[in-house]
Amino acid sequence: MRILVTGAGGFLGGVVARRLVDRGDEVVVLGRSERSLEGVRSARCETAIADLTDRNAVARLSAVGPIDAIVHCAGLSSNWGTRAAFAANNIAATENLVCVLPKLGRPHVVFISSSSVYFAFRDQFGVGEAQPLPRPVNDYGWSKREAEVRVRAQPNATIIRPRGIYGAGDTALLPRLLRAARRGPLPLFRGGKAVIDLTHVDDVAASVAAVLDARAVTVGKTYNVSGGEPLRVVEIIERAAERTGTTVRWRSLPWPLAKAGLSALEAGHRAFRPHVEPIATTYSAGLLAFSQTLDISAIARDTGWRPAIPFAEGLDRTFGGPSA
Repeated sequence: MRILVTGAGGFLGGVVARRLVDRGDEVVVLGRSERSLEGVRSARCETAIADLTDRNAVARLSAVGPIDAIVHCAGLSSNWGTRAAFAANNIAATENLVCVLPKLGRPHVVFISSSSVYFAFRDQFGVGEAQPLPRPVNDYGWSKREAEVRVRAQPNATIIRPRGIYGAGDTALLPRLLRAARRGPLPLFRGGKAVIDLTHVDDVAASVAAVLDARAVTVGKTYNVSGGEPLRVVEIIERAAERTGTTVRWRSLPWPLAKAGLSALEAGHRAFRPHVEPIATTYSAGLLAFSQTLDISAIARDTGWRPAIPFAEGLDRTFGGPSA
């Protein structure tokens, strides 16, 4: 297949692009600049440059020629940011990409969304794709949900909602938690009972390949993807910390009090320092406080994909081998 990968200079996009190249697909990597694609450029793939937030720039992608599939990984993924930034990078960018599809031969679009669209300040176990989505708790979740609407309107589209992506090269999930642990005690909410399932980036890339290969079945569908191994958040942080020699200390905090304080902190930042991320947000704290696991039976049934990397192996791949 001839496949265009957007956001190929990013963490997930780069892994997806390399996997598709390695299995023999003809891959076109798309980024905002030549510099952003330095990590994935090779003689085995083409390069395309365009800022997806610029409709005129996206229109020039027609020069790429016919494409069999697009894996849309590009977007703004962050705990903090302005609503305008999320709207531009996640919603408008997706709209612009959709507009150029007819000129690319109406390819199969695989959109990488997020399990954040399910998030609520309550425990949720075995969340399925058909579950009604709660009101978004932040602008990131809102923008991903709205981008899904744009993608779902296309005749040849599939949506993937991965849960907690981590791996070598990630700068967001485990690195953020470890930096917080080095600054001081981490909050222990609700007795530390929260359980989540993470997903190694290689498993996400494998799920993308499986969805592409099963296009006849997967078009029009939405799929959850996770490592399928529910673990306590406390255990995840402590096991990652052990690999990096980081000491983790915990401080019990009542969730209602923490939520009220963080809500006030966020309001202050939005009013006076909107471009500065608070030390914590209600969303980031909520990820530590509440359980969320996904039902991944749909993608297994339709494509045969199942997670292959348990957390212990994922830590080895992320940090370079087991601890001494």
